[in-house]
Amino acid sequence: MEQFLITNMAPVMFGALVVFLLSGFPVAFALAANGLFFGFLGIEFGLLKPELLQALPNRLFGIMANDTLLAIPFFTFMGLILERSGMAEDLLDTIGQLFGPIRGGVAYAVIFVGALLAATTGVVAASVISMGLISLPVMLRYGYDKKLASGVIAASGTLAQIIPPSLVLIVMADQLGRSVGDMYKAAFVPGLLLTALYAGYVLALSIFKPATVPALPPEARNLREPNGRSGVVSLLALLVLAVGASFAFASYYGSTHPNAPGDEVGIYSAAIGIVGAFVLAVINRKLKIGLLSRMAEKVVFVLIPPLALIFLVLGTIFVGIATPTEGGGMGALGALILAVMNRRLSMDLLKQAMNSTTRLSCFVVFILIGSSVFSLVFRGVNGDLWVEHLLTSLPGGTGGFLIVVNLLFFGLAFFLDFFELAFILVPLVGPVADKMGIDLIWFGVLLGVNMQTSFMHPPFGFALFYLRSVAPKEVKTSDIYWGAVPFVLIQVIMVVLIIAFPSVVSIEKKTDMKEKIELKIDVPSGQGYGEGAPQLDFSTPGSQQSDEAPQLNFSTEEDKK
Repeated sequence: MEQFLITNMAPVMFGALVVFLLSGFPVAFALAANGLFFGFLGIEFGLLKPELLQALPNRLFGIMANDTLLAIPFFTFMGLILERSGMAEDLLDTIGQLFGPIRGGVAYAVIFVGALLAATTGVVAASVISMGLISLPVMLRYGYDKKLASGVIAASGTLAQIIPPSLVLIVMADQLGRSVGDMYKAAFVPGLLLTALYAGYVLALSIFKPATVPALPPEARNLREPNGRSGVVSLLALLVLAVGASFAFASYYGSTHPNAPGDEVGIYSAAIGIVGAFVLAVINRKLKIGLLSRMAEKVVFVLIPPLALIFLVLGTIFVGIATPTEGGGMGALGALILAVMNRRLSMDLLKQAMNSTTRLSCFVVFILIGSSVFSLVFRGVNGDLWVEHLLTSLPGGTGGFLIVVNLLFFGLAFFLDFFELAFILVPLVGPVADKMGIDLIWFGVLLGVNMQTSFMHPPFGFALFYLRSVAPKEVKTSDIYWGAVPFVLIQVIMVVLIIAFPSVVSIEKKTDMKEKIELKIDVPSGQGYGEGAPQLDFSTPGSQQSDEAPQLNFSTEEDKK
């Protein structure tokens, strides 16, 4: 038995962790207890030296000194404040009125607002609860299918897991040793594409099963002009003006700053268009010119604050003005300002937000401490080599590795939270992916989309629990579960698309280190080197376009004579 444990310490340790987790023991303490138990066992068997455990204090201090993790409480606090600031209610009401005349209009509004809330809050619970309280009764009242209504709300709330500023991307970047800003940039397009797939599903239902997604009846569309018109034409005209202003500024800025990155030009141009539309709406309201319809004016005043917050948080991060931690701090301040503007800020609200933020932050830190204890001992017994050998020996090479890892994450997501998956499995599979030549930014986004399904898996998906807590009694738990299934399949399709088309994840091109470099060193005469000081010649033989390696020529002029 002792010899078996010595030979197979790593797989036995990993299996014991699985047993701990399935038994329902708290994850943080299961990780730490498992690590310490096998650490002492390894010392007893002579596999480990006692000095190994002396590295634990340094690891714990490293966790506390990690500035990246500060972004988690900032974004959590921002999301909790925004949840109660009235922004979600205004957005859902206004966008619902805008899309109301078409089939599935309220479902489109939920998806659009879910994406917008994801880009401002980054917290799934805040998005699901807000939209469940506001949209679900409206959708049921006007004849939407219960399964579809539940699935759309739960799925739209989980967009906060992949659209920046996502908490899972912060943790993923920390565990993979990559920049949070780069991870945010890479995840933006997949997040928008997933949003489009959700909307495409609603569109398909409106074509093939129109009874499940009815349009709002005329009496429910109260945002109209005195003459009965919807006012959409005025909104479209304003949109054209804003887009024209953005393109004009992009052309000007691109010509005056030819070396500016594309995302910088895009963010500044979008800001110009948004500010221009807002100024025009303010002038129209104050001077009562009547250029804009009620619909256009309402959409501008409801959409601009969250868009401004998005620019404050993500725009400053993408442009490079602020780090993710600083962006989170500005976002928290912006959320407080929005709450004050909507007259929703109170001492009770602050206490609730700070209490929830503290609990979530402590939860993350304790899991991270437990995973550090586990990983220290696991690496000490060569567990990382065991995992690497296990994964690299899979058939199919890189493709087989990606399939197996995604199936593993998808299966464990039935039982584990995304924090637990990120802290337990990502440190094990990340180094293997790096050695196989897989870009870790791309790999992190892929796993982030996969772990998003952990919120939608029946029967343990957290988004389903959040929705169940606020859903009316006529919505059964089975309706919520069955409504989530199509959207889980859409998320799986998104994982397949990222693997099949890696360019979906936008990754900045790395500097080509193979470029020709000319190194010239001037050696002053009279310093003991003489006239015949050796020269460094990095030119290749023949043409400079030759593919041959550069030669180092250390011959002196005297040698040539």
